[in-house]
Amino acid sequence: MTIRCTILLFAHLTDAIGQPELSIDLPDTTTLSDAVDTLVQQHDAIAELRNTLAFAVNESYATTDTVLHDGDTIALIPPVSGG
Repeated sequence: MTIRCTILLFAHLTDAIGQPELSIDLPDTTTLSDAVDTLVQQHDAIAELRNTLAFAVNESYATTDTVLHDGDTIALIPPVSGG
C-alpha cells in the first residue's frame, strides 16, 4: 500500500524546481526522513539544501522520525536571513 503526500516548497527551492508544490507517492510506513531521501534523489536543489532545511508536517514543525500518513502535507523550509 502507498500513501500520497503533498510537498510545499519555499524560496530558493520553488525557484530551482519551478513550482511551489509537488505530490509524492511513498510506502505506507514512511518517515519524514525517508520522504526527504526520495526527494533528494529526484531533485538536486533539495539535495544541496538538505542539511539546512527545517520541516513541517500538517503545519507543525516535525522531526525526521515523524511517521507520515496518506494526505499529509510536508513543508520544506529553507533557512531565512534578513532583518
